[in-house]
Amino acid sequence: MSIARKINDLKASLPPYVEVVAVSKFHPASIIMEAYNAGQRMFGENKVQELIAKYQQLPDDIQWHFIGTLQTNKVKYIAPFIDTIQSIDSLRLLKEVDRQAAKCNRRIRVLLEVHIAKETSKHGFSMDECLRLFDENQLATYKNVVIAGLMGMATFTDDTGQVEHEFQQLKQLFDTIEQSGKAGDSFHVLSMGMSDDYPVAVQNGSTMIRTGTKIFGERKIFAR
Repeated sequence: MSIARKINDLKASLPPYVEVVAVSKFHPASIIMEAYNAGQRMFGENKVQELIAKYQQLPDDIQWHFIGTLQTNKVKYIAPFIDTIQSIDSLRLLKEVDRQAAKCNRRIRVLLEVHIAKETSKHGFSMDECLRLFDENQLATYKNVVIAGLMGMATFTDDTGQVEHEFQQLKQLFDTIEQSGKAGDSFHVLSMGMSDDYPVAVQNGSTMIRTGTKIFGERKIFAR
């Protein structure tokens, strides 16, 4: 099945308000262009060097999302062009994104990553920490970022009940923050769900999924 057909079938299976970030890590620019030519504009990468290489080769209107762990010393390399950083897991990182965005005279859209999984290998704010950021107005000092919502990754498990519970917790947190009025009008993205668990995520309120395998198939190592 062609990439265009996979994209069309995937989007047809989703509610119209759910956005798709095509996770293009390890896939070459030629494959990404197939998805681009099918109308896909949001692509997700998790390695700075690979992202920069692709940015230089591909059309300017691609909305690049950084979805992996981001080191503060690498923010400066993507700040001039990144559309959204989905993996803001600390105030230290948020501060650096704000600083580098100011240098570029930009406002960068970000999502706060919340740690909802049982796995300690995953990153993010705890739910209580995330609530305090808004309750105590700690984010108001960052003028060059737009807090657009939350991102979370569920535990990698066959236990659908556990995955569903974790997504429900994140949705409840998202609703609490949104309804408080303390997050502003730009706060509307709930990014949860990947290739294996996005149907459960969508059923539980996700507005954005991140999937590569459903679009590109199994990954191959990207060679620049």
